[in-house]
Amino acid sequence: MTVPEDTVAPRSILFIGGTGTISAAAADHAVALGHRLTILNRGQSSGRPVPEGAEVLHADIRDPAAVREVLGGREFDAVADFIAFTPDQARASVDLFRGRTGQYVFISSASAYQKPPTRLPILESTPLKNPFWQYSRNKIACEDLLFEAYRSEDFPVTVVQPSHTYDRTRIAMLGGWTDIHRMRTGAPVVVHGDGTSLWTVTHSRDFAKAFAGLLGRPQAVGESYTITSDEYLPWNQIYRLFARAAGVPEPELVHVASETIAAQNAGSIPELGPGLLGDRSHSVVFDNAKIKTLVPGYAASIPFADGAREVVQWHDAHPDLQVVDGKFMDLSDRLVKWARRTG
Repeated sequence: MTVPEDTVAPRSILFIGGTGTISAAAADHAVALGHRLTILNRGQSSGRPVPEGAEVLHADIRDPAAVREVLGGREFDAVADFIAFTPDQARASVDLFRGRTGQYVFISSASAYQKPPTRLPILESTPLKNPFWQYSRNKIACEDLLFEAYRSEDFPVTVVQPSHTYDRTRIAMLGGWTDIHRMRTGAPVVVHGDGTSLWTVTHSRDFAKAFAGLLGRPQAVGESYTITSDEYLPWNQIYRLFARAAGVPEPELVHVASETIAAQNAGSIPELGPGLLGDRSHSVVFDNAKIKTLVPGYAASIPFADGAREVVQWHDAHPDLQVVDGKFMDLSDRLVKWARRTG
C-alpha cells in the first residue's frame, strides 16, 4: 500500500463497524497514514476486507458488557462510530467511551439538513429538519444528545455529515442493478421528478481522505463537518453516465413525480418512500470550506463519470451481484404506463 504524502504522527484509533461503504475506505486510508487502527465489529461481514495492519476485535456494540470485556482498559485518541442510528444507541456510546477517548466521531447524515432546503449551498449552519424521513430525525436526535453531552460533561464529540457516498458496489440509481438491466434490454427507466434536480455523489475513497484527516484533532471536538464532493450533477446526467458506462448510448428516461413513485410503491420497497421524499427528491449542493480548513489538502478527485464506470465494471465482473428485483421491475412498468397515460 502506498503511503500518502500527508502522513501524520500515528494515532490510536478505534472504528466501530469498519467494513461498510464509508468505513472500509476510511479504514484503508487511516492505515495508509500510519495510524494504529483497531476495528470492532461482530465479524459477520466479509464483503470488504480489513486492511492489512489493522487489529480486529469481535463484539456486538449493542452489548456493552461484551465491548467492555474485549476492550479492557484500553484508551484511544479517536473512536469513530459508523453504526449508531438512534438516540438510545448514541447514549450507550457516551456511557461506553466516556473517559476512554480524546474524540468520539459520530457519523450522521446530510439528509438531516433542512428538507426542502431554503438556500443552497448547504452549510454546517443549515438547520437540521426533515419532516419526511424517520432515519434523518433519529440522526438529528443523536446529534442533539451528543452535543448536550459535550456541553454538560465535555464529552469530546465530533459530528460528520456525509451525503450520498458510494464505492464500486453501490449503484446510485433508484433501482440499482435493475435499472442497468432495463437500460441494456431497451426498457425505459424511471427517474424521479423532472431529472433536473441536483445531487452530490461522493466516492468513498475521496470521503476517506477528509475523514481520516480529522481523526484525533482536538480542534474538531464540539464541531460538525460536512464531507462531500464538490461535483454536483442533475439526476438525468447521473442516469446517462451509468448508461454510458453500461454501453447504452441513449437510455429512455421516463420522469415521474417523487410523490407518485412513493404512492405507487405503497411501502413495498422502503427506499422509495420516506428516503426518496426526504432526501433524493431535493437538490443538494454542499459547501466543503469548513472541512478544508481542518484538512487543507482535501479535494475530491474522482469524477462521477469515472466512478460510474468503476461500478459497472465491478458488477460485470461479479455476476452474483447482478440481481434483478422483480418488485422494482413491476413498479417501473406501472409507473411508465402511468406517465405515458397522463403525459
